[in-house]
Amino acid sequence: MLTALACGAVVFPGLFYSFRKILKSTFTHWSDADVVSVSERLVSAIHASLATAAGVRVVTSCSDVMTDSHWMVNGFAVFGAPYMAHDIYAMYLSHFHNQRVRGQVSEHSGHSLQTVKAFLVKDWMLILHHLTLLLIFMPITLFLRRGLGDFFIGCMFTTEFSTPFVSIGKILIQLGLDNTRLHRLNGIVVLLSFFTCRILIFPFMYWMYGRQFGIPLHRVPFHLPLHCNVGNLVILAPQIYWFILLLKKAKRLYLRQKRGRGDGNKDGPKTS
Repeated sequence: MLTALACGAVVFPGLFYSFRKILKSTFTHWSDADVVSVSERLVSAIHASLATAAGVRVVTSCSDVMTDSHWMVNGFAVFGAPYMAHDIYAMYLSHFHNQRVRGQVSEHSGHSLQTVKAFLVKDWMLILHHLTLLLIFMPITLFLRRGLGDFFIGCMFTTEFSTPFVSIGKILIQLGLDNTRLHRLNGIVVLLSFFTCRILIFPFMYWMYGRQFGIPLHRVPFHLPLHCNVGNLVILAPQIYWFILLLKKAKRLYLRQKRGRGDGNKDGPKTS
């Protein structure tokens, strides 16, 4: 367990540092804000891909959703823990450099309590999400399950499937490819993967539990302890909120591109 923790503590900060060095030397016209933002997204995509792979492996290996176990559950929970702490730092660093670019922080001034406070206010939900996974989800996974429910922890790992596509979308915008077909296609994949793996995954888990014990789906919540249902609702609520934000963003982009095409048609050459 300590080996997995040490590996995670080296791998994720190491990747972040390496990406910053490579991007800084490759894209010399990029600002520090650009480099840090893309580096953070790349590390996030790698962590999410590993989590998804681990989750799929666990889910497909457990025929009994309650009693079957897999070593990857505890192993990846410990390995991925340093990422959560590191990503909070990376998000803060990205926020700090973005404020510098916008002139909200002097070029010569360093980090301050005001900068930290602004970061906490701006990204409080993501910070709370990371801290919840680190301080609540991980201890429950490691110490309080009595070896039960590895299948469901595996399902939770697979919720990260949409994250690489979210990161790709941000990187495409950074590269100036936000008006391309690739970006639009990636946006569709983001919506579908997010809805499937972060929202539909919950009724799927209830259905699998019901199938295991011969309980209809609509009766499953009444056969589970209250804290299980409350825990699932606490995790599901922000996913629904973020999905609504994604839908609103997709609508704005669609309307903007539609107006752009309309303006292009008006300004285009006329033929008799």
